[in-house]
Amino acid sequence: MPGRDMSDGGTERRASVAQGLSNNQIGRRLYISGKTVSVHVSNVLAKLGASGRAEAVDVAHRRGLIGAR
Repeated sequence: MPGRDMSDGGTERRASVAQGLSNNQIGRRLYISGKTVSVHVSNVLAKLGASGRAEAVDVAHRRGLIGAR
């Protein structure tokens, strides 16, 4: 079911994606690799039922998972 298990742990990652940062930029902010960020982003896309980052940001915003753009 899309939207399941959206924990607060992903809040900073979702916000960083919403800001348009690359995986490597997000990784540097969070002290993790760009590949690890890629895995997290893929998981978020699946959980939201989104096909890409822009759609994920839109869905997350509408669900109140991230603040106003």
